[in-house]
Amino acid sequence: MKNKLIYFIAAAICAIVVPFSAAACNTKDENVIRINEVTHSVFYAPMYLADALGYFEDEGFKIELTNGGGADATMAAVLSGGADVGFCGPEAALYVAVGGSKDAPKVFGQLTKRDGSFLVSRDEEPDFSWNNLQGKSILAGREGGVPAMTFEYVLKTDGITATLNYDVAFNMMTAAFENGISDYCTMFEPTASDFEAAGKGHIVASVGQKSGEIPYTCFMAKESYIKNNPKKIEGLLRAITKAVKFIDENDVETVAGYITKYFRGTPQSSVEKSLQSYKGIDAWVKNMAMKESAYERLLTVIESAGELEQRIPFSSLVLTETADKVYEEIYA
Repeated sequence: MKNKLIYFIAAAICAIVVPFSAAACNTKDENVIRINEVTHSVFYAPMYLADALGYFEDEGFKIELTNGGGADATMAAVLSGGADVGFCGPEAALYVAVGGSKDAPKVFGQLTKRDGSFLVSRDEEPDFSWNNLQGKSILAGREGGVPAMTFEYVLKTDGITATLNYDVAFNMMTAAFENGISDYCTMFEPTASDFEAAGKGHIVASVGQKSGEIPYTCFMAKESYIKNNPKKIEGLLRAITKAVKFIDENDVETVAGYITKYFRGTPQSSVEKSLQSYKGIDAWVKNMAMKESAYERLLTVIESAGELEQRIPFSSLVLTETADKVYEEIYA
């Protein structure tokens, strides 16, 4: 197995993070939480909705988003101090913990509980079966990342032999697929729907529905940041938990009306369709405290992929007290 910690440190030295918001800047503001997200997707609608509804400002801060284009770059940003909070798969924090890093990032909140990608084929497959992937090539994410490992787990569970193409960077997969690389590609929303609407491919399945629940995308920060900023951590969790509740209690048209501005060039109808897809697969947690049973399943998936040197105890990597407190407060 590759030494993931060395990889993240090397990436931290040379990584370039791309600002999503024009408000993003290089100077650190005490009234701002700098969040590096693994990718930009309607899959993370509660975070954008919390911003749109002013929930973060209610907690006394603003957020600045940068797009890492992969969990490796997101973790590199956290380790290098380029971001306060990383928002990506929990495996990134796990790899650093296995490497024995000081002031290692801890997971303090989970947002998504299943894979948020959709499998896109070049051809219409109205009677799609997962056995159709036998012998095919698939772009499903970066080697060692939760998207790719989850997909590997699905294939192994069904006894399917296929080739996962790891040669393409996570944020370049759609362009590579459009240019003829591989037979299938996994895409998040609204990219998948936009790709289909443009006549470039066809959505044939939800990976999340097939794989079942797994802690997929989480918030993490260095232990020192969490210790020194308890009000910000609690405020971030409260704002997003309130946004999840808002989505549950309102129709997709209402929610899309608030968040479409975060997806420039994407029509509101596509955002609505994406939201409906994610509501349909029950993508978001209500309580952002990760469950130990879910964590153990994640470790099984990573071990199955041959990417885990040792199992880190749940209590050593995951913090749940604040998320539990916020959940009880909002859903009481």
